[in-house]
Amino acid sequence: MWKDFKKFAIKGNVIDLAVAVIIGGAFGLIVKSLVNDIIMPLVGKLLGGTDFSNLFIVLGPGSYNTLVEAQEAGAATLNYGLFINTIINFLIISFSIFLVIKLFEKAKKKEEPAPAAPTTKKCPYCITEISIEATKCPNCTSDLNG
Repeated sequence: MWKDFKKFAIKGNVIDLAVAVIIGGAFGLIVKSLVNDIIMPLVGKLLGGTDFSNLFIVLGPGSYNTLVEAQEAGAATLNYGLFINTIINFLIISFSIFLVIKLFEKAKKKEEPAPAAPTTKKCPYCITEISIEATKCPNCTSDLNG
C-alpha cells in the first residue's frame, strides 16, 4: 500500500495539482485586491461615493453608520454589499480563468508537430510497402530506378 501511495504522490499530476492550488490561491488574493482596492472604489465613485462594503441592513433594533460598528455591537446584519463584492470577484476570476484557458488552447495548437515525412512507399509493381530509400523491391525484386 505504501508503494502505491508513493507512486501516486510522485506522479506529475499530483505535483501539477499542488502547484495549481498554490498559484490559484495567490491568484485569488490578487483578484481580491483588484476588486476591493481598484474596481469597487471606482464603481462606488461612479455611483455617488457608495462604499459597497458598508451596504447592510440591521436585522433588529439599532442604527449603525458602518458595518464594523454593527458587528462590534453584536447586531445581526444582512451584508448585501459584501455579497455584491463577492459576485464581482467571482465574475473577474471566471473571466480571468476563461482568458488563461483560451491562451493555453492557443499555445497548445501551435505546439502540435507537423506530420512526419513518409518513411515508406508502395512498390508500383507488387503494391507492397517498402522503404522510401529502396532502389529494388525486396518482395518482387523489381528495379525501382527506372
